[in-house]
Amino acid sequence: MFALNFYPELYADALMRGRKGATIRLGDKSDKYRSGQIVWITVGRRYQVRQKLFTAIIDDVTVKKVGELTQTEVEKENLEFRSPEDVMTLLSRIYDRVVTPLDIVTIISFSPVRENGKEGLDEIYDRWV
Repeated sequence: MFALNFYPELYADALMRGRKGATIRLGDKSDKYRSGQIVWITVGRRYQVRQKLFTAIIDDVTVKKVGELTQTEVEKENLEFRSPEDVMTLLSRIYDRVVTPLDIVTIISFSPVRENGKEGLDEIYDRWV
């Protein structure tokens, strides 16, 4: 089982409210994540305990240069972002290196999976639909 892990202070609320359905990761991750794959959506810091929020299915995986990101792709990463430069600033902070328009990124779009019998998950699913 693979996981898409997010920093809790940046994304836990958006994920739980159904406001984040994609992530932009530095590098080509198409060998790790594929359309139709089931993953856990988790939050937590690297090398620390992580919390599973819900199970998701990957809808789409796209690889391109940061400078080629569309407005829609930028907003899927963060509703407050307006340009690829906003994404570059975030990725530079997360990956602790300067990210340029020529860097390759992977856009991973996902949707929650409703798990029958799992109390609390239906509420997450209902926020997404």
